[in-house]
Amino acid sequence: MEKVKAGDIVARKSYNKDILFRVKNIISTEKTKIAILIGIVERVEADSELSDLEIVSEERLKKDLHSIQKRIEGKIDELNPINKNKYIITGKILHLDGDKKYSEKSYRYYKKLGLNAIVKNIPEYKQPKVVYNLLKIYKPDILVITGHDGMIKNTTRYNDIYNYRNSKYFIETVKQARIYDNETNQNLVIFAGACQSYFEALISAGANFASSPARILIDFIDPLIVAEKVAITERYKYITIEDIERELRDGKKGINGIGANGKMYRIMK
Repeated sequence: MEKVKAGDIVARKSYNKDILFRVKNIISTEKTKIAILIGIVERVEADSELSDLEIVSEERLKKDLHSIQKRIEGKIDELNPINKNKYIITGKILHLDGDKKYSEKSYRYYKKLGLNAIVKNIPEYKQPKVVYNLLKIYKPDILVITGHDGMIKNTTRYNDIYNYRNSKYFIETVKQARIYDNETNQNLVIFAGACQSYFEALISAGANFASSPARILIDFIDPLIVAEKVAITERYKYITIEDIERELRDGKKGINGIGANGKMYRIMK
C-alpha cells in the first residue's frame, strides 16, 4: 500500500470515499498517526487515521475538479461582466480565505465577472488579528471571511464552540470587523463561515450571512455567490436569503442570514 504523506489527495474508506481531501499535515500520537485533511471541493477540515485513507486516482481527481470548474463557468456564463458598463459601480469585496488554492480560484472567479475584489490568503487563526487593518486599508463594502471548518466527529453539541475546528476564529474576525464598521459607519455586509460552521454564533457576532445552519458541507463557490449577489444588487434593494438560495448548492441548509442592502450604484449620464 502506498504511504500517505502531506500533499497527497486522499479519500476516507470508512466514508465510502465520498469526499476528496488534501493532506495538510500528519501528526504522530502515542498510538497512531493522524492526518489533518482539507477538502478539495468542499470547505471542510477533518482528521483521519492514516489506515483509513486511500490515495485517489488521477481520474477521480480530474472528475471532481472538472465538476466544480463546470459549475464556476456556468455561473460566469449567466452574467455578463458587470463592470464593462462604465455607468455601474459594483460593491467592493474583501475576501479572506484560509485556503491558498481556493483564494486563487476565488480571485479568478471575481475577475472574470468584472467585480472589484481583493482576495487575501490568510490562515483562519490569523484572520482576527489582521482584519481590522485590512478593512482600514481597502475600505470594502463587502467582507467574506472563510476557509475550512468542521465539527468534531460524532458530536451533537452544536452550541459548544470547542466542537468546531475554526468557527472561533471566524466569530472573532466578525467581531473585529464590526468594531471597524461601528467606527466608520461603512455599513459593511459580512459573509462568514465554511463547512459545518457555528451559524448562530456567527450571526450573533454580526454577520449578515453565514454557514452552516444544518451543519452540512458547503460548496467552495457558495461564499462567492453571496458576495457577488450583494455586489451587483442596487443599494436601495434589500437582499434576503430567498433571493440567493436557488443559486446555492444546498440552499438554506448551507447558508442563511438576516439579509442586507445591495452595494451597487449607477452614475448619472
